[in-house]
Amino acid sequence: MMRGTRPLAYFLSAAAVVGTVAAPLSVYANTSTNFAYRRQVIALSGIMPTTGGMAEKVTRAQFAQMLVRASAYRSVLTKTSNVSVFADVKSGDENAASIRLAAEQGWMTGYLGGKFKPAEPIRLNEAVKGVLSLLGYTADDFAGDQFNKRMAQYASSDLNENIGYSDPQTELTKADCVNLFYNLMKAKQKSGTVYATVLDAEVDAKGEVNALKMADNTTRGPKVAESRTQVDNIIPFRLDDATIFMNGKEVQKEALYAAAAQYVVIYYSSKTKTVWAYNADTDSDADKRVARGVVEAIYYQNTNTLTPSAVKLDDGNVYQLNSTEMQFVFSVYGSVKVGDHVVLIYQVSSNGTAADGEEGSQKFSVVDYVEP
Repeated sequence: MMRGTRPLAYFLSAAAVVGTVAAPLSVYANTSTNFAYRRQVIALSGIMPTTGGMAEKVTRAQFAQMLVRASAYRSVLTKTSNVSVFADVKSGDENAASIRLAAEQGWMTGYLGGKFKPAEPIRLNEAVKGVLSLLGYTADDFAGDQFNKRMAQYASSDLNENIGYSDPQTELTKADCVNLFYNLMKAKQKSGTVYATVLDAEVDAKGEVNALKMADNTTRGPKVAESRTQVDNIIPFRLDDATIFMNGKEVQKEALYAAAAQYVVIYYSSKTKTVWAYNADTDSDADKRVARGVVEAIYYQNTNTLTPSAVKLDDGNVYQLNSTEMQFVFSVYGSVKVGDHVVLIYQVSSNGTAADGEEGSQKFSVVDYVEP
């Protein structure tokens, strides 16, 4: 039996585990001890892909797309535009619609000669104008000194938290954008409302984004698809206009269809037209991976308890059961028994250091499941 609705809490299970999956924070500039959580929140929001090198520079075209995905216009965003607003952005470009919308709303501006320079790196002062515009600020709010007053508002709104560059011409990286958009979600709009509400999220008592509330009522999954037809039957909106993440990397619908030729686990949000898909790619650096097989054994914490601690599939791997729900599923009261076929969605962390000083084995922790 396949379950249909899963709250977004399952995307954020074991936040500490997510932190260990990510590359060491020391390789990124201007990150913080909670960067792994920030990175996860932004990935779940669909604003930007967060796999790969966090030190990569972000282009103006990519940033325009991020702005739109972080805005109330995200639900009407299409992948193509019928109009070419700038001479160097063709109407068929994958970022054309985002660039047109960002320009029309005044979030970003072009250059002399009718060019947008989409491949140029986004600079801090340009990014600041964009996020302040999303917060409801206009040029009238910075009359007399647009540049310096915007930078001052950027700082007073705490949009610079864990970024901290003093040079407004600094070229931003993916790590910077993770921090910037997370800070945007925490910030108050000019109207006084916390921006997270635009993305169906909320801020907790400590001032951090409570991602467990993000799109909680509109996220569906996990569902397993084993063909293109099943993918189309599962997802109730046009994939041509969807944002699709395969193992954490943004892809086109063809890649999703190709993965489904084997099998793929799908979560989706109709409200944001976002798809999160995972397959059995063991080399993936995504926050989650999947495994399919027959349950060979269920292990318990000790002989005096009915609480299972791990499950072994016929792939030879042992998967830890850390959450109460997953423990119940594989307990004597649950629905999955030895000999059953199951698809596990799991996260990976290091299991410490071996006795010989070498890196220890990996630990697989189950965060969700599907019964085919």
